[in-house]
Amino acid sequence: MTTNVQSIKQMIEKVGHLSPFELKDELIHLAQKAENKVGRPMLNAGRGNPNWTAATPRQAFFTFGQFAVEETQRVWCEKDLAGMPEQAGIYERFKRYSEVYAEAPGMTLLKEIIEYGIQKHGFNEDEWVYELTDAIIGDNYPVPDRMLVQTEQVVKDYIVKEMGGNLLTSTHDLYAVEGGTAAMCYIFDSLMANRILKQGDKIALFVPIFTPYVEIAGLPNYDFEIVKVYASEVNEDGRHTWQYPKEELDKLADPSIKLACIVNPSNPASVAINDESMDYLKAVVEEKNPYLMIVTDDVYGTFCDDFKSLMMTMPYHTLGVYSYSKYFGVTGWRLGVIALAQENVFNDLVKQLPEDEKKILRKRYKALTVTPDQIPFIDRIVADSRQVALNHTAGLSTPQQVQMAFFSIFALLDQEETYKNQTKEICRRRKELIYAQLPSLAEKQDRYTTSYYNQIDLLVWARLQYGNEFVSYLLDHYHPLEFLFELAARYGIVLLNGSGFEGPTWSIRVSLANLKDEDYTEIGQAIGELFEDYATKWKAQGTTLSTIESEGKIESFMW
Repeated sequence: MTTNVQSIKQMIEKVGHLSPFELKDELIHLAQKAENKVGRPMLNAGRGNPNWTAATPRQAFFTFGQFAVEETQRVWCEKDLAGMPEQAGIYERFKRYSEVYAEAPGMTLLKEIIEYGIQKHGFNEDEWVYELTDAIIGDNYPVPDRMLVQTEQVVKDYIVKEMGGNLLTSTHDLYAVEGGTAAMCYIFDSLMANRILKQGDKIALFVPIFTPYVEIAGLPNYDFEIVKVYASEVNEDGRHTWQYPKEELDKLADPSIKLACIVNPSNPASVAINDESMDYLKAVVEEKNPYLMIVTDDVYGTFCDDFKSLMMTMPYHTLGVYSYSKYFGVTGWRLGVIALAQENVFNDLVKQLPEDEKKILRKRYKALTVTPDQIPFIDRIVADSRQVALNHTAGLSTPQQVQMAFFSIFALLDQEETYKNQTKEICRRRKELIYAQLPSLAEKQDRYTTSYYNQIDLLVWARLQYGNEFVSYLLDHYHPLEFLFELAARYGIVLLNGSGFEGPTWSIRVSLANLKDEDYTEIGQAIGELFEDYATKWKAQGTTLSTIESEGKIESFMW
């Protein structure tokens, strides 16, 4: 199919400033046209929604839901009307139910989930089953509003394990929220409401990073001064490692930087911070910026071997965010948690506020308690999420909390990590399928790489394949977004621009989670063909074109 290059350039001029998630809609439109013309289905690898789901914990959830409904009908049943479940004897009734319906989908796991709480934590049998039963029915407000008591304990088991912590030493409290996106909104609002972050303050963003962190920071009500900490390390071959050099981490020594936001493993590079950088970062913060607040978003941690989160290595400084969306295939469920150690810098900064600002906060929270100064920061987030006045109706819906608990215990019971290894293998296999078509880009898998996404820097590829003259040609003749628009228009393939994540200007992001395996072979072929088409045009014009002679100028386009 022939691409109208001029129309693509005009389109880029019109929409090139958009967020990659909005720009995606324009690319989809182009890809759909290509689909109609060539009869080839559009391949949208622009979004990270996985195409797998965790089946067995869902079966357990829905089977348990039927038990819960029968419990309500046992109490009161008039046709469609039922009562509310009762606690006394409910464990024994569940045992009888599980025997009668032993072959029900997910029943084996369901029994193990119930026994996990009893055996692992010593939960009272009736209290544990009742909490889950009443919660799945959803007939009561969440109490406590931050998270159901026993549910929090089993979810904490999962979070601490997957984030590389130690259950014996962890003092983290959890707040169940509507996915990682809600967590972001709640956290920024509470930092501002509690006056430990103010409009115009200086914050650090570890880039590349999930685009909304950049966009939120620039909103008029925040208007933060952004310091970018670049994952700019390259290896001896000139390839990105997506790690943070010491000179970048040294930026955090500036005590005027109040907050650092990190996605770890990163998005879109999908690489976790290595041990050396983690240790260096900890030393810089503790020695030079001891009141730095850190927010770490670790949704991709489960796809990394031996993952370590900053919420575990630097618990005093770090507020952790985790979403169940990617690992379990539950983006529609909106399941996430905020985790914060009981001794933390957020509490201490609130205590250090001047008296006039403390008075403002006392007025803000006075309806909740007679000692508003003593409200921990994580409970302030809960209250702020409902404008304080609606604190009594705060909290994630209780059926969602049950599903979160079921996913957590399912993962904890999987001692062989069969499910985890399956999801890792899916991503890594698809990455290999792409690189089979792009052999010069193939990279070695290490324990810090998750392969959930893949970020390809076209300029690095150009330099490795053909040298700096080809890099100069690309910079002189093409817009960085042109490759993506042509890929959509000619092949019906949608990818995202890495620059939208504050990554290298000429980088592209491929989601390895959301399409069939064979689609990634086709994506790899299309990327390779289009790249070689650019190279063919360069070769045909000879080497008399204007070039960027300074290596430094070429380097400046790498970010």
